[in-house]
Amino acid sequence: MVTCHIRYEIDPAKLQEFETYARLWLPLVTKFGGQHHGYFLPHEGKNYEAFAAFSFPSLAAYEEYREKMAADADCQAAYDYASKTGCIIRIERQFMRPVLD
Repeated sequence: MVTCHIRYEIDPAKLQEFETYARLWLPLVTKFGGQHHGYFLPHEGKNYEAFAAFSFPSLAAYEEYREKMAADADCQAAYDYASKTGCIIRIERQFMRPVLD
């Protein structure tokens, strides 16, 4: 299993727009075989940082997801929403291996 951990730098004045974007993506990862672990929005501390994590059975499965989402209208609509609202300033991805029971 591989988990994609995403750090977002967001516009604090557009937190509601970012939350809308996050809600758009939750079912899309599942649609393509992943397990979404949620988005984590600022509450205390830094008001410009948010996180997300989702897993796929393998890196190959994640790469397949990336190919499928590039051609998916709902995924493109989510990207377009973020672009139009300007809620995301920067995205950093890293891949991790979870340790689970």
